[in-house]
This record gives sequence, C-alpha cells and structure tokens, in this order.
Amino acid sequence: MTFGEADESSFMHNVGATEATSFKVMERALELGITFWDTANIYGQDGLSEKIIGNWFASSGKRDEVILATKFRFRMHDGPNGAGASRGHIMNAIEGSLRRLQTDRIDLYQIHMQDSSVAEEETLRALDDLVKQGKVRYIGLSNYTAYRMVESLWTSKSLSLEPFVAAQMQYSLLCRDIEREHIPYAKKCGLGILPWSPLASGFLSGKYRENDEPPAGSRLATWSDRRKAFDTSQNWAIIEVVRAVAKEIDATPSAVALAWLLSKPIVSSVIIGARTIAQLEENAAAVTLTIPDALLQRLEEVSKPHIGYPYDFIARVEG
Repeated sequence: MTFGEADESSFMHNVGATEATSFKVMERALELGITFWDTANIYGQDGLSEKIIGNWFASSGKRDEVILATKFRFRMHDGPNGAGASRGHIMNAIEGSLRRLQTDRIDLYQIHMQDSSVAEEETLRALDDLVKQGKVRYIGLSNYTAYRMVESLWTSKSLSLEPFVAAQMQYSLLCRDIEREHIPYAKKCGLGILPWSPLASGFLSGKYRENDEPPAGSRLATWSDRRKAFDTSQNWAIIEVVRAVAKEIDATPSAVALAWLLSKPIVSSVIIGARTIAQLEENAAAVTLTIPDALLQRLEEVSKPHIGYPYDFIARVEG
C-alpha cells in the first residue's frame, strides 16, 4: 500500500514511497527472505501500487520469486461494474490487475470486503472460473463478518467450488476483535489468518507519546482521525508494556508487536507496510525474535479485549 506517491485524491497522499524507493524495498525484501507480497487495485490512484510492482517485475525478471497477492472490491471506475463483488466487476478487475502487474496469474486473489448486495454464490462462481482459467491460483477473503465467512465456506463445500484459503483481517495488540468468532472458526476449517495493520498504522512502533504531537511526516500525523481513535487509556497502556518488553529483550517495539502476532499458530504471515528500507529491516527482525512466555503473557493481559456476551458467559462455564 505504501508503494507510490499518490496525489490528493488518494488516502495514501503524503505517506507513500517513490517508485525508485519502492524498487529498493522490493529488492531488499527478497534478500531478507520475504517472498509473500500483498497489494490491491485500489492502493494509490488508478492502480498505482500494482503498476509499480509490475514495473519492477518487468525490469527485474523476478516474478517467479514472489508469491503475489492482490485484492478487488472497491470502486475503480464509474458505472455498474466499477465496484463490488459481482461477476461483472470481478472479470473486469482481474484483467486490470494482471495488466498493471505485468503477469499472467495472481497467486492469491482476495475480495477486499464482503459485498452484502451480491449473493456469495455469484462471487464464488466467478472466482472459481478464474482458478479454472489459470488466472488465479488461490482465493482469499478480507474484512468479512464471521457469519458471512461461514456461509461462504459452506457454499464452496456444498457446490464444489474453490474455497477461500486465507482471511486478511485487521489484527494487532490494539485490535483483537477477530478472536471472538473468526479465529475459532478459522482454526476449525484450516483458514490462514493474514493480519493487516499489525502495527496499528505505526502506533505500535513506539514513536508516539500520549501528550505529544505525532512526529512530522508520520502516518498518524497525516491520518489525524485515526490517531484520535487510538487515543484511549488501554491503548497507551498497551504501548507502554510493548516498550517495556522491547527494552527487556533488546528489541524494537515494532518487532515485539509483530512477533506477538507471529507467535499465534493461526497466523500464516503478517502484512507490513514499509515505505523505507529502514522500516522494512526493523520489521523483518520480528521473524527471528522469540518473546519469553512470561512477557508474552504480559502482552496478552494488557491487550485483552472485552469479549462481551455470550462469549464471556460461555468462557465462565467452559473455561
């Protein structure tokens, strides 16, 4: 999402990297062993992020070294098929992504958010066709309610359609909502979780202080509404524990927050949004970081969400 300098029409304005820097980040990512890359047609304007990745594939010849994921769902152009999860939009969207990415296939094609106006069967049949055509290898979902996720996987099974294999969901020490229903079901059916915003837009990097203005040029300096949403007593308590754990094991807060996610067996990979090589290398350190159980428990306790009814009722009875 951080690849490309988007203009004022994009929510990524002033928080992206130049194409030259993006190329360097991609090269360094491969050197570090990072081979799963996730983008979306909506990132930047007019598919900017996909275009930059495609340009890098064309210049480097390294397409086969990458497991490539992209997403569709949000509006790309005017008209009835300009957005959504209908067959019409999906067939348009895949051709646009393949063209921009300069590739003949997408390894993981994901619906960016459920479309309540379209029957899940229609979406799944279109995606199943793309797999049969060889344009897509696997399919994934993102930003689904738990009931829709269950409905979708049941529909795939009952109609012998290609099933979703991954769920890209918001998940971090600041946002553990999917632990109520999504993760228990994902464990049951073998769905891999791909957390997005694992650092909560950089909040968990440790660079922000409760009573200070955000650093100039930081993402939350640009996204002031999001920073206000993070401004809660529990969130500041979480970041203090993250800093303390990082100090105790000689790591950065970012690496600690990412390593906490990577310690979860259900998490297949963690999606980081680096716009500099320094950020990339700092985040990649999480792969080899082991947090002792006692410190993991501190992180668990300070970030424990209020699970609400009926989950708390069930937990009291079942343990």
